[in-house]
Amino acid sequence: MAHGYTPCMRSALAEQLRVEQRQRLSSLTPAERLALALALGDEGVRTFAAARRVSADQARRLIQQRRQADRRPSACMRERAE
Repeated sequence: MAHGYTPCMRSALAEQLRVEQRQRLSSLTPAERLALALALGDEGVRTFAAARRVSADQARRLIQQRRQADRRPSACMRERAE
């Protein structure tokens, strides 16, 4: 399968890592997968906050504002942002 302008190169190592990750994730319970997703989200917020030198709460607000930027304005979201 081609992606963009260059042919897709297959990596045996990358494929092996994808298979291992799928196996690890498939062995988790739904609750464990949810906990993992939330932990990864929190890690992402901390990284975003550190890169912008803001608090985690401020980072969450900035992320939420970016999500809403291209959406139709909503009165309830404007109230939350204030």
